[in-house]
Amino acid sequence: MKVEAKEVGAVTGIYQESENFHINLGDKTIHAKRMPGIFRSVKNYTQSIWLLFFLFPYVRWNGRQAVLFDITNSQFHIFNVTILPQDIWILALILLLLAMVLFAVTSVASRVFCGYFCFQTSWTDWFTWIENQIEGRAPVRRKLDAAAWSANKIVRKVSKHTVWMLLALLTGISFSIWFVDAFDYWNLLLNFQLGRVGIEVLLWFFAGTYILAGLMREQTCFWLCPYARIQAVMTDTQTILPTYDFHRGEPRAKIRRGANLAESDSPGDCIDCFQCVQVCPTGVDIRDGQQLGCITCGLCIDACNQVMDKIGRPRGLIRYASLDGLENKPVSKIYQRPRTMIYAAIIVMFTAAIVYGLTHLGAITLNVRPERQPLFVTLSDGSIQNKYEFRVLNKTNKDIYVKVTAEGGLKNQRIIGAEKPLLTHPAHSTTFSVFVKVSAENVLQNVTPIQFRVENIDNPGIAAEYATQFTGPNR
Repeated sequence: MKVEAKEVGAVTGIYQESENFHINLGDKTIHAKRMPGIFRSVKNYTQSIWLLFFLFPYVRWNGRQAVLFDITNSQFHIFNVTILPQDIWILALILLLLAMVLFAVTSVASRVFCGYFCFQTSWTDWFTWIENQIEGRAPVRRKLDAAAWSANKIVRKVSKHTVWMLLALLTGISFSIWFVDAFDYWNLLLNFQLGRVGIEVLLWFFAGTYILAGLMREQTCFWLCPYARIQAVMTDTQTILPTYDFHRGEPRAKIRRGANLAESDSPGDCIDCFQCVQVCPTGVDIRDGQQLGCITCGLCIDACNQVMDKIGRPRGLIRYASLDGLENKPVSKIYQRPRTMIYAAIIVMFTAAIVYGLTHLGAITLNVRPERQPLFVTLSDGSIQNKYEFRVLNKTNKDIYVKVTAEGGLKNQRIIGAEKPLLTHPAHSTTFSVFVKVSAENVLQNVTPIQFRVENIDNPGIAAEYATQFTGPNR
């Protein structure tokens, strides 16, 4: 479908429904052409970050896996930090922070996450690269798909799908070892001792990767990804994204191969070469305006710039720009856009909360609950005694012996039940009872503040405190 310049100029940044644009509904395979360029290089570099997904689980730290989300034991280990269920709010804040960053980036530069960082986009790009290496370039692949079945076609198709399955299997294994020790997992897998849950997770992830990245490809982005649907409410006419300059490009006209545009009678710079469409991984024609399928990868910019170089015209017929900028309307700075600044403020608050949580996490935590029935006991010698239930959570990976002390307004108070160091087990709560005994003459009021402290006998820096009260008779 072609759109006249005045029609394209009417586009205001609202994403049109699929029926208004040509979108591949899955009836044919999109074989995107791979062309070198700045944005292709950026895409390759950013996607290489996902190598950490495959390699990082093998990094060891203090004798164990550096990052391990141990769901079985309800423990998340991140280097020296151990997050237990009581501190799961920190992980929740991290997820919310990442969501806010995504929203903020989208409001400024549209779907750059999709184009450069998304796992679906990255795996699809790797799968199509494998396809390119085995079956040939895009035109060759199209001919191969249309050709009758032959020995050559069978060999190429089987080879491609075999490599795809190996990559999908490696992806499933790499996902699994974020949740169990990597070396233990490989040992169980190679000895056919992997449990039922482990096998099910591996098969589901293997199938999901193979189907979504290898078979469905851009259809996953169109119909399964919610981000593609909600992005319209996060962008506006000042959002920067790949844009076709219809003022420069229209009307389009073909020119003969090798000719300079200056030698032709074409009034517009666009020569209708379709290179921008050929390289698009979702098959979008950017010249039809902003639409659902564009993932903001910028590969169409690389293709168009190369064509402009060949015909002797300036680069930038397709470029990153806002729709307001394309219409020569005022474009606000990032700090002048209220929505973006709200996102930024939320990001700062979440970041501060996460930093506070991590720095105040502590290796142990203490919770003290006074006995309520009875509130106090008067002993035979006339002294007053309170009972407390201590719950010490040891967040380290080893046993810790702690000693108990108390501070408060009680004179000559005596702690009973914690005369010797108490043993706490790693990543578990240890409960024990402690009594505080005070002579009656030293209990001057009904309720007296008291603060307990537990500390590691080997490392006093590992400690926790809890403020509560000592209850006596009415005075």
